[in-house]
Amino acid sequence: MTNEKLAPNETMQIHEVLNLKTVCMSTSKMMEGVVFDQDLKALLERDVQQSIISIQTLQKLLEKAPLIR
Repeated sequence: MTNEKLAPNETMQIHEVLNLKTVCMSTSKMMEGVVFDQDLKALLERDVQQSIISIQTLQKLLEKAPLIR
């Protein structure tokens, strides 16, 4: 028996992680503009790309969240 819906607490936790990843990605993206070291800039760009993938994965998980009426 598989449950295709997330529990309310799981939904809340995914939202919290999603918010954190979004803030971190925004910070990394903004820092790219003020950083002059190319190695650090490349690291920030890689972090942004990985964050985008993580955010997309979390959004797919939220599709299993129960509807609140």
